[in-house]
Amino acid sequence: MADPPVRMDLDLDYIETLVAVVDEGSFARAAKRLNRVQSAVTYNVRQLERRLSLTLFERQGRRSVLTDAGRIILEEGRILLARARRIERLARHFRHGFEPSLQLVIDGALPLESIMRALKSLADEGISTRIQLKVEFLGGVQFRFQGDDADMMLVKEYRASEQFVSRPLSEVTCALVASREHALARQTHATLSLPELHQHVELSVHDASESGLPDPHLFGGARVFYLSDFYSKKQAVLLGLGYGWMPLHLIRAELDAGALVELPFEAGSRFSFVPLLVYRSDRPLGRTGQRLVELLEAGVGAA
Repeated sequence: MADPPVRMDLDLDYIETLVAVVDEGSFARAAKRLNRVQSAVTYNVRQLERRLSLTLFERQGRRSVLTDAGRIILEEGRILLARARRIERLARHFRHGFEPSLQLVIDGALPLESIMRALKSLADEGISTRIQLKVEFLGGVQFRFQGDDADMMLVKEYRASEQFVSRPLSEVTCALVASREHALARQTHATLSLPELHQHVELSVHDASESGLPDPHLFGGARVFYLSDFYSKKQAVLLGLGYGWMPLHLIRAELDAGALVELPFEAGSRFSFVPLLVYRSDRPLGRTGQRLVELLEAGVGAA
């Protein structure tokens, strides 16, 4: 036979009174803090003891001190009050149009610092929406966005649909680079031709999608090493494994220090793209999403 359901017999007001008595050091000062008469404070503590069937305070001389059980109940009570206040804040946010949660998928080629600054601004503004951030690359961004039914994606390019609304962000620039020790970096003539590039290993990031978008910036040589992200690609380039395109914001320090060299490819050593912020046309963004859009439009690509 199943046990009968447990009936909650706690009043948060009693817990709050217990905390006030301990924090203030006496029933009299707790009454002043709570703006109540002392008899009401004493009553609340006695009611809490009765409902818990525990003794929370004991006399030591002229003072009332917590029992061992009282100390544990106090600790748990503080946690309970903090949770209750968070629930109240969440309810206020949701009543005013803030989403309970927001899932964002971004392309790892974008400046993460700008995105993190936007998320920090949300946190600093006290917004209680639970944010989930996932990082993918190239076609893997849309693959994850659709597969996870996410709310928003920041993407280099995507397969457009009437289901999606897109907004442009600040431009991002990529540079063709190699380690200063690489043979391509040590060549002496003014420009590099495509056949010269084909003699060496090209490094490229390959997305995790089942049918990713083709990379229009691949040079088409016979030797291509695919990596899962730009951070491992950067390490491979620095080690001299090969050459490849890198977002400028990820390698600026290495270029300035001379550890990486921009390659003078005859068709150009840089290209830029405008990343897009995409969300669903049939799912209007709430106040958190709208605020995040504002922050991202002001920051992404600006790093």
